[in-house]
Amino acid sequence: MTESDAGVIIDAWAQPATPDAAAKLPEVVRLLKQSGTASVLETGLTAAQIVESMDRAGIQKLMLSAWHRPGQWVYHNDLVAEMVQQYPDRFVGVAAVNLEKPVEAVRELERAVKELGFKALRVIPWLWNRPPNDKFYFPLYVKCIELDIPFCTQVGHTGPLMPSEPGRPVPYLDEVALVFPELKIVGGHIGYPWTDEMIGLAWKHENVFIDTSAYLPRYYPPQLLHYLKTYGQDKVLFGTNFPQLSLEKCTAQVKELNLPLDIQAKFLAGNAKRIFKL
Repeated sequence: MTESDAGVIIDAWAQPATPDAAAKLPEVVRLLKQSGTASVLETGLTAAQIVESMDRAGIQKLMLSAWHRPGQWVYHNDLVAEMVQQYPDRFVGVAAVNLEKPVEAVRELERAVKELGFKALRVIPWLWNRPPNDKFYFPLYVKCIELDIPFCTQVGHTGPLMPSEPGRPVPYLDEVALVFPELKIVGGHIGYPWTDEMIGLAWKHENVFIDTSAYLPRYYPPQLLHYLKTYGQDKVLFGTNFPQLSLEKCTAQVKELNLPLDIQAKFLAGNAKRIFKL
């Protein structure tokens, strides 16, 4: 931990909230209804409104992700770039690509990083029904290593009504880490109900990490909390999956965990700063 990390919060997983997102992501609407935040997708949120929420929650930076699903953009890289340009000290861009068009995908990733200044790539396996050891991912892994950026993905079951199998950490993500040991991999959504598998991968592979998005801190599994407090303190990143979860509720509940201050600083900011080179 550095002194500059004390009191700083970086949210490793968030996305925009636009009024057309519900039509483009019908599978996600049920998840937001269960989380009590479905109204956000009906009205949408401006960049300024998101920053206001960040201020109330005490969050300094939000890793803001574009989304692409088969056949269409949900949140285009250029939309995220516009939001980052409005608030360059508050938002950090995370790229999305058209997974099933490998050449186009690699070119778009390079544009997002070199021209738009994005700091990572995220691909959501359930959107494509393709686990991360699928052939379509491999050119992107090589490009991530060349660009020296992390590959972010979702692990665990899917809250949206889609198959969960692509989110299993073992064998899919394990195979990727074995083939590409240089690739930084951040598995979001803690891997539940395969959290033990995800912890095992983070222990096994130097460049595999876990972010806690989509789960309120009050519901972090006990084994994840033990890992965070002990031998995994450099491996776990705070995330919310905003707008699915309230920023204020997430940060308030982190304080209830009573983490040692040095570990809390790594969890809330230090690890993200190091992994994403912020």
